[in-house]
Amino acid sequence: MDNNSESFDIAVIGGGIVGMATALALSKTCKGKIVVLETEDELAKHQTGHNSGVIHSGLYYKPGSLKALNCKTGRDLLYTFLEKENIPHDRCGKLVVATNDEEIPYLMKLMERGKENGLKGLKLLDKSEIKDYEPHVSGVKGMLVRETGIVDYKVVTEKFGELFEKNGGKVKLNSKVKKISRDGKEIILRTPNEEIKCRSIINCGGLYSDRIAKMSGINPGLKIIPFRGEYYEIKKSHHHLVKNLIYPVPDPKFPFLGVHFTRMIGGGVEAGPNAVTAFKREGYKKLSISIRDMLDFALYGGFWKMAKNNWRISIDEYKRSFFKPLFVKSLQKLIPEIKGKQLTSCPAGVRAQALEPDGFLVDDFRIVESENMVHVLNAPSPAATASLSIGESIAKIARKNFNC
Repeated sequence: MDNNSESFDIAVIGGGIVGMATALALSKTCKGKIVVLETEDELAKHQTGHNSGVIHSGLYYKPGSLKALNCKTGRDLLYTFLEKENIPHDRCGKLVVATNDEEIPYLMKLMERGKENGLKGLKLLDKSEIKDYEPHVSGVKGMLVRETGIVDYKVVTEKFGELFEKNGGKVKLNSKVKKISRDGKEIILRTPNEEIKCRSIINCGGLYSDRIAKMSGINPGLKIIPFRGEYYEIKKSHHHLVKNLIYPVPDPKFPFLGVHFTRMIGGGVEAGPNAVTAFKREGYKKLSISIRDMLDFALYGGFWKMAKNNWRISIDEYKRSFFKPLFVKSLQKLIPEIKGKQLTSCPAGVRAQALEPDGFLVDDFRIVESENMVHVLNAPSPAATASLSIGESIAKIARKNFNC
């Protein structure tokens, strides 16, 4: 073995919260050497590091789905973990608000779904009771969701990494996987600086999970489409407008929750996000463009089928992206007092959303197994909340398939 080659039993590709939760779970049960390969110079730099920091209750997800099951289990595991490790967090609850009578039936359906998913802290509020929790909110009916909380997921991921290394694992930063090949039973991962040899790999590549699957010889059967979520921050002088978390009743035709207000664990209040297709997988700015990434989904039939089905909603989202008054108008549905001059732009996030060839967005987690490999191909929200549960699930698959 030369100086630029190192051998491990399992390589986890991706140092976001799902990758690190998986590595941590593996380090507790698998006896072999485990490495995490992260492209950037720090953990949690992309989706996890741009996360709004909400600990989701499990309110929205289809009962029995992987999202629903993992969110409930993961939420409870996360709260226990945060207490044990003394990580700042707040189980502050959130308010979901129907702003007109037409939204009330959807709010009631949402409440029933929450009950099916095992939520116990749901409380229906009338117009006057809404004011008791959020004095500046305008709504005709509301629902209090007590299990929701806030945390800094980058801090959580860094703690996962610290514990993983204490258990004997190794994290390699600046280690983008550029090529995957096989040499007999060995899998060879080439990074800019070295060659990693391993028996098994777990792909937690987030925005690049489909490309990593292809590099390993697997047809992912889908395409990752990046959606940028843009936010505004409420100026400190107007933080009093939001006490905790305020959400609208989501549009059932769209897989996002709509613009909302989020108090952050580190201080401050964010308003947003919208949801627009990004022209780069790491397209955090409006003018961020990658020709390769654009061609990647422009040549994908599923993208155009999605566009055909959702063009009206997409145009509205882009309008809000480029015209602040329209963004503010959508926020005023919840808090009429909010004004554009009270808001300043803050960093956007990019969500890796898997898209089927038929044009439908994958609505659940998607984990694919193959020989000596596990590929996490879709892990949107509530993946951060559910990370400990997802990590345990993947570790269970590894124990079964990798004989570790």
